[in-house]
Amino acid sequence: MDKLRELQCFVSVVESGSFVRAADLVGVSTTAVSRAVLGLEARLHARLLHRSTRRVCLTEAGRHYFERCKPILHALQEADDMLTGGGDAMHGRLRVGAPQSFGVLELAEAWPQFLQRHPGVELDILLSDQVSDLLAERLDMAIRIAHLQQPALVHRRLAQTRLVACASPAYLARHGVPRHPEDLAGHAVIAYRYYAGRDEWSFQDASGRHLVRIRPRMRANNGDTCIAAARAGLGVILQPSFLVAAALARGELVPVLEGYATARIGIYAVYPSHRHMPARVNALVEFLIDRFSHAPWAAECRRDEPISLETCS
Repeated sequence: MDKLRELQCFVSVVESGSFVRAADLVGVSTTAVSRAVLGLEARLHARLLHRSTRRVCLTEAGRHYFERCKPILHALQEADDMLTGGGDAMHGRLRVGAPQSFGVLELAEAWPQFLQRHPGVELDILLSDQVSDLLAERLDMAIRIAHLQQPALVHRRLAQTRLVACASPAYLARHGVPRHPEDLAGHAVIAYRYYAGRDEWSFQDASGRHLVRIRPRMRANNGDTCIAAARAGLGVILQPSFLVAAALARGELVPVLEGYATARIGIYAVYPSHRHMPARVNALVEFLIDRFSHAPWAAECRRDEPISLETCS
């Protein structure tokens, strides 16, 4: 079997997570895919995949090889598309990861619009608040609202959001309104588990930075859960503006400590570092930048100010 077919089979197995699904993608039998991957491993004298009855995953050598092979195949596919598809390389699968709450609130209605513009693209969306491994999850792109700690990833900022401290009117009526960040030490707090500051909330005014040690009454790994608890009167939350905007507009939550600045956080598109970026990934990035440029919650963050990168929802 030729080298190109071996690469196609190997990459398809990794991206689909199955020899059976890879066979459907490549258009050959499952036996042929298995034989191709075995032949590739024999030629390279390296094991690329761990196989079990339940899953297929990359070895360390396989991860490095996949990272090099995938852009090569994408480049070949786009070259073919330019000649056979009238110059339109906008088709194929696009697997995208995003945070749960942001994905529901800000992206759910965006996907149909993107697909209407690019009918040849097939979207595969994965929502999770955990920071995903792009290669392990076979993601072409992920959206992160967090401090970027993986220098190997290429990233581009899509928008900004800011953190808002708020609580329900009922809670504030019972426990009083905090006037200074230090007052939060005596308040019930609902904490977001993945917040980079952990149990220290940061505020700033003309006198400098104020770090407050909080004692959470409740923790959650999902921003919507934190907001539901705050609406029920359990305590104060610190959540992104895109997430609390609706509850604030309805009066279910009230901002506190408005005289103090909170973190501005970049919302990024991240993707594996390689030279040949698929056209559909670039198209999605440009689409999202344009969409978020009209978002009300992003409008207040458009001034050219330093961004504080805190892990968010």
